This record gives sequence, C-alpha cells and structure tokens, in this order.
Amino acid sequence: MIENSAVGTLYIVATPIGNLEDITNRALRILREVDLIAAEDTRHTTKLLQHFAINTALKPCHDHNEREQQNYFVQLLLAGKNIALVSDAGTPLISDPGFHLVREAQQQGIRVVPIPGACAVIAALSAAGLPSDRFSFEGFLPAKSTARKSTLETLKEESRTLIFYEAPHRLLESLQDLVAVFGKDRQAVLARELTKTFETIKNTTLAELAEWVEADSNQQRGECVLLIEGWKAPVQEDINQETGRVLKVLLAELPVKQAAALTAEITGERKNKLYQYALEITNKTNE
Repeated sequence: MIENSAVGTLYIVATPIGNLEDITNRALRILREVDLIAAEDTRHTTKLLQHFAINTALKPCHDHNEREQQNYFVQLLLAGKNIALVSDAGTPLISDPGFHLVREAQQQGIRVVPIPGACAVIAALSAAGLPSDRFSFEGFLPAKSTARKSTLETLKEESRTLIFYEAPHRLLESLQDLVAVFGKDRQAVLARELTKTFETIKNTTLAELAEWVEADSNQQRGECVLLIEGWKAPVQEDINQETGRVLKVLLAELPVKQAAALTAEITGERKNKLYQYALEITNKTNE
C-alpha cells in the first residue's frame, strides 16, 4: 500500500515489452494505487490498463512535451500526489522519455522509486550468447548512413559488447554499415520481437546476418535489438630481442613507418608486423 505523505512519490514503472504476463504484481498494484499515470502514449497505455481493469487517470509525458509538463507533474508531487511514469513498453528512460522529470523531481527532494521489470536491452543480452560481464548500450544509431558510419567508427575498437536499438525500416542499412566499418566476421545477434509470437534471436557473423535479413523481409519488422561482439586486439607475434633493439634505435631518429621499413630490410622481419610493433612502442612512450 502506498503511504500518504506531505510530498508524493514518483514511481518509475516497467511494463511488458510484448507478453502481458511479464508485468509484475508490484507494478499492477502501483498503477492501481497512484493518483496519476504519466504515459509516453496514453492510447497505448490505455489498452494495457483496460486489460488489467485499472482505472487510474492518464496524462501524456513524451519527448515533445516532457519539459513543458514536468513542472505540472512536480507540483502535483509536491502537493502530495503519487505519480507512476510508464513508457510504451519496457523500462522508462531507456531510450524513452522521463529523464528531465526524474532529474527535476530529485532536485525538488521528491522520492523517486524504480519498479523493475521487462527491459529489451537486458532480455536480449541474457539470451544472445555474447559476453555479458561488460556491455555498452548505445541506443539508436543515427538515421543517415554518413552519420551512422561516423558513430560506428568511434565504437570500432570498443571491447565491450555493444547493444543498439534499431527501427525495422533501417535495420538492413544499419547492418550493411556495420559490416563496412566493423568487418564481415564480427559476431552479432539480432533479437527481434522479444517475448512476442514471432520472437527471433539470430547469432551469426555481421555479413551473414545482413544477408539473412536482406533475404527475408519478415526479419525487417517489429522491435529490433542488435548486439555486437566487442573488438578484440589482434594477437601480436613475438619480436626477437635483436630485432626489437634495432627498431627502437631507429625509432629514436625516424618516423614509425620509415623505422619499420628500414628494420625490415636489416633483419628480414615482415614490415607490417614491425609497423604494428612500432606503433605499440610509440603509443606506450606517449602515454
């Protein structure tokens, strides 16, 4: 039971991402007991409430009105009213509205309480078969290819598992850009329509995933989560002691490329291998 107090509480309530059985008993109780529900899309949330016979009043809180409406919600909270914030699906604020309201509520000394539940990011990661001890959620990639590739370039050597949301109509183009920037052999997973009738979790290389999506238009529908294996540094072969000494002497006087080329001529070692080793030496020296 929600306690009455001079100042209300803002509840951040996770709702199902598809299967309505995933809502928690606590979430249902909170949605029934609060004075108002701030919803990303009141039409969408009305269907959820009707299914569970909940009659709590609704007020929109979305990307286009959140900053304007936050003062209205905060004043209600300060007057002792309890409010639940919900998004269309999953956990609010995860690529959904609510950040400005939560921050303002905290700054006003209003208690903010999370009501955990479904989240597409975590659901996808749990079943992806990619390393899950460290990951980076990047939200939606830019809509245009040039900006998208530019963003991907900054993430190319990120060692953590990368997670993106993607709109179905941009899925294929995004996969093709991922192949272009990350390479065709990087392991990837498409988690689509999670918890719904046509749930799909496909684990393969980026190139094969792009080909599979292109060949089947059904895979370009619904809610999509893309997970990409983190970058792994290439294993450097050992450089023998004498070759390393020659390279270091030449690096003291010459640019990296020239020092590597000259060392290759002197020692017979491969130039590309020496160039990579020279870069490592230079980077360590500059740290």
